Amino acid sequence: MKSAEDVESYLMKMGVAHETLNPGFWVVKTDGPPLAVSIAGPVVAFRLKVMDLPRTGREELYKTLLSLNTTEMVHGAFGLEGEQVVIAHALELENLDLNELQAVVDDMSMAVAKHQPILARFANATNGGAAARV
Repeated sequence: MKSAEDVESYLMKMGVAHETLNPGFWVVKTDGPPLAVSIAGPVVAFRLKVMDLPRTGREELYKTLLSLNTTEMVHGAFGLEGEQVVIAHALELENLDLNELQAVVDDMSMAVAKHQPILARFANATNGGAAARV
């Protein structure tokens, strides 16, 4: 059975900067926003904040996120967590291997970078044109 030590070992082999916040909970530093990786029972959960929800224009944003989920996301999906847009994914801990973990980290990082221009227009449209952290 795989454990937190296996996940930690994979992160080290990947050569990504990361910090252990608690046993079974890491923050992986990417070129974009930090990626939270945690063991939740039998799964490894991944969460990456993309942006805060805008005050207006949410219907079009939701439509865009659903479209991106079906056409662009290989691993995981865009979702909502409170007032934030996030990318979330989960893998079975028991079957986890280095290549699978690497694929999820790469896919989530690439999704943020690739879709930042599309999603930034929703944040910019409601924040008086101010640049948003996406």
